[in-house]
Amino acid sequence: PLLARFVEALRDTMHAAPGVGLAAPQVGVPLRIAVLEDPAPVPEEVRQARGRVPQPFRVLVNPSYEPVGTARAAFYEGCLSVPGWQAVVARHAEVRLRAHDEHGRAVDEVFTGWPARIVQHETDHLDGTLYLDRAELRSLSSNEVLAARWAQPTPEEAARTLGFELP
Repeated sequence: PLLARFVEALRDTMHAAPGVGLAAPQVGVPLRIAVLEDPAPVPEEVRQARGRVPQPFRVLVNPSYEPVGTARAAFYEGCLSVPGWQAVVARHAEVRLRAHDEHGRAVDEVFTGWPARIVQHETDHLDGTLYLDRAELRSLSSNEVLAARWAQPTPEEAARTLGFELP
């Protein structure tokens, strides 16, 4: 019952933020638990460019991931732990996730596109890594500047203008 209440608190906090994932350490709890859910309410152009598809609510206990292939994708990414800022992060385009769900059932699944990004981002939190540790710092922008200048489906214009490489 305590785990179920904690998972519900994580879900409520993630929704209130709003966000698409949340890890226990982000709310001060040193457990290897994360939740994710993404209704993907984005325009079709963004959905296609980023591989952003709806994801149901999931609980990940003791998750780990490994890359599938060598492809990488770079997009602006933000975090509830660093509100108001985003930066370009290159991540594996496809990952294999291994974890358990909240009922102790094994999870072994391959994620691609934006869902793969969420899995990596939230699992990184459990290892003490923030997106800024992986970011192209030249791209760091406030949400306001991002919306005004770099809100294209891909960060290609930002890379050209700010002078950094994309994978």
